[in-house]
Amino acid sequence: MKTIDVAMIGVSAALYAIVGVLTNMGIVSPVVGVVKFWPAVIVPAIFAVLFGPWVGGIGAAIGIFVSDMVQPGHGIALLSLTAGSTSNFAMFFLIGWISKRNINWRNMVIALIAGSALLTGMIGYLFLINQLPLDVVAMFLGVLFACVAIVIGFGLWKPEWKNYGLASVIGLLVGSAIIGFVLLGYSQILPLPLTTGFERNAPFYASFFWMVWTFATEIPFLVIIVPPVVKICYKAFPSLAPKPKK
Repeated sequence: MKTIDVAMIGVSAALYAIVGVLTNMGIVSPVVGVVKFWPAVIVPAIFAVLFGPWVGGIGAAIGIFVSDMVQPGHGIALLSLTAGSTSNFAMFFLIGWISKRNINWRNMVIALIAGSALLTGMIGYLFLINQLPLDVVAMFLGVLFACVAIVIGFGLWKPEWKNYGLASVIGLLVGSAIIGFVLLGYSQILPLPLTTGFERNAPFYASFFWMVWTFATEIPFLVIIVPPVVKICYKAFPSLAPKPKK
């Protein structure tokens, strides 16, 4: 790892923690709680695209831990290390790695369909067991399909961003799944913070709720804000831009 990478990990972690604390507005997942509204995901995503998967993943893992430890974070180190740092590392490592791959449209569409089907199934299940009202279902599905449309449309318009669009979906799906299932397991052993009624022995469907909430509230920031910011960075610092293939 280069010196610049180590430095950027520190910068990314610090910015992620600061932006996270300033922008979450104290909003947590409805019904099951715990997981905050987190537009700060744009920070490590930008660093992952600019400097690669290790910078994105490690910076995010450190940054989320710091933000959890300071007010108004929950202050539980074990919970942050198991659910927060692991999910953030996986999410942004994948975003940094996949965005640099050369993925064809066929594989991209298959991955988007599979991811959309998975989340739609979870949302439908939560609706059927009366844990989500119809208006929230419509909102979650609207966000999901709108973001998929943006990923495809932007990829057609700007092919150089096709891989990033898929990376953001896959990375966030994996990160959201880690959050959902780790919180479920954690609640079987220790109490969860920032929730009422789900502190201990959370039901299995709570993992779906945490996963859907995380994905639906973070994917718009990843697919709408990150590409133009990265493009500005490329113009300001041409050395960061990908080298054209010969």
